[in-house]
Amino acid sequence: MQRHRHNLKAIARRVMIDRGLLPDFSPAVVAETNAIAGPAVGPGPAPRDHRGLLWVSIDNDDSRDLDQVSFAEAAGPGATRVLVAIADVDALVTKDSAIDEHAAHNTTSVYTAAEIFPMLPAVLSTDRTSLGEDQERPAIVVDMQVRDDGSIAESEIYRAVVLNRAKLAYDSVAAWLEGRGPAPGRVASVPGIDAQLRLQDRVAQALRTVRHEQGALSLETIEPRAVFDGEVLADLRLDEKNRAKELIEDLMIAANGVTARFLAARGVPSLRRVLRSPERWERIVQLAAALNETLPVEPDAAALEAFLCKRRRVQPDTFPDLSLAVVKLMGRGEYVVELPGGTSPGHFGLAVHDYTHSTAPNRRFPDLATQRLLKASLSGRPAPYGRGELEDLARHCTEQEDNANKVERQVRKSAAALLLEPRIGERFEGMVTAVSEKGTWVRIFRPPVEGKMVDGFEGLDVGERVTVELLETDVERGFIDFARRTGGSKNAGGPRGRAGS
Repeated sequence: MQRHRHNLKAIARRVMIDRGLLPDFSPAVVAETNAIAGPAVGPGPAPRDHRGLLWVSIDNDDSRDLDQVSFAEAAGPGATRVLVAIADVDALVTKDSAIDEHAAHNTTSVYTAAEIFPMLPAVLSTDRTSLGEDQERPAIVVDMQVRDDGSIAESEIYRAVVLNRAKLAYDSVAAWLEGRGPAPGRVASVPGIDAQLRLQDRVAQALRTVRHEQGALSLETIEPRAVFDGEVLADLRLDEKNRAKELIEDLMIAANGVTARFLAARGVPSLRRVLRSPERWERIVQLAAALNETLPVEPDAAALEAFLCKRRRVQPDTFPDLSLAVVKLMGRGEYVVELPGGTSPGHFGLAVHDYTHSTAPNRRFPDLATQRLLKASLSGRPAPYGRGELEDLARHCTEQEDNANKVERQVRKSAAALLLEPRIGERFEGMVTAVSEKGTWVRIFRPPVEGKMVDGFEGLDVGERVTVELLETDVERGFIDFARRTGGSKNAGGPRGRAGS
């Protein structure tokens, strides 16, 4: 009997430990969790009662750790009121508790192909601190008035009690919004939710338009997702962007900006999420020049966005690989502390200056820390984190996020090697994705897997279509080796059309 999931879980747990992450909760965490009888009963003094609003959540089909719900309504000529309610995780997870110390160590949930390693115990993140359907929960509400041109007219933040009226999923909502599918679940059965979603979508589109006019980058990378049939790995499928994902992304970016400005206005230090101007901008310029395009000598987000949009139109097959190259050259995002009166670098990729992480406290520790800063400010209490503690936290969260990404990437590679393991000797159609001193890499179309070309790679360049033979896989290390072959594929392969289609 094949035990693919079991094997990948073992790899995931080993890599978690190797990267300094905790795969299991300690007895102290378990004891504290067991002592929490149920969800928080209220968000503190004088909460607003927002249970009557048509709140909705949109997430992955199988997600239960729901961090936020959203609501929109007309706010007079040329404006829409948008509310984003964020789960009050701090109501149950107290600072410096055993649960909090575990969360502060890992700093993020780790989503691998075979197993999720949640930042908080599942009974909390998927139930008692989750904004589940039909569940009354305390929340922190970011209340914004968005003009039709995508600018934010005014905003406020406060505590409230909310009730999620519809737990929805990205793919089905996107299909409905785009006219490709029926109204899903409660969109069809609960009066008003259809109009509610269309209003939120319209606001999100306006917010997105403004950001892209300012230089927010249109990047598209390929992320294969493991599909299991019981314990057996059956396939890898592309996890692509869609309109519903963009809707949530745009509302969350707006809410995070409001949160950052709220804390700054109140003289409270904050954890900012930044992506500095690319240190390797010169290499991005060279990459564009190789495609007969010209970019300015100095980093320019708007010029880079124009270049990316053109390349998506001209050569959609290779655009995900161009996106990945740009992502690597831009460098990684990081957390920094902004003190009152200070100025952080902003986020180059999103084309926003004031930006924090605040909308996912069940999954990311910076969001939980930001929630505590917000609640202290709202109640007039001193900030729960001092400057030194925040600076240490910013560095640690950046490091652990990098470690978590490496764990997820390693398990994806191992899953790809495991899926191809029985297919040694088969031929596949693919495309060259990278050529450097370290080697030549090819991505086959079906399944969407990347591996190294160890034979026949001489003279190849990025974007060329090739036929390759699978020579060897190493599941433990996630290695996949190909050799170039002439002629078509045999026994396997994929389309000669769009990559990954």
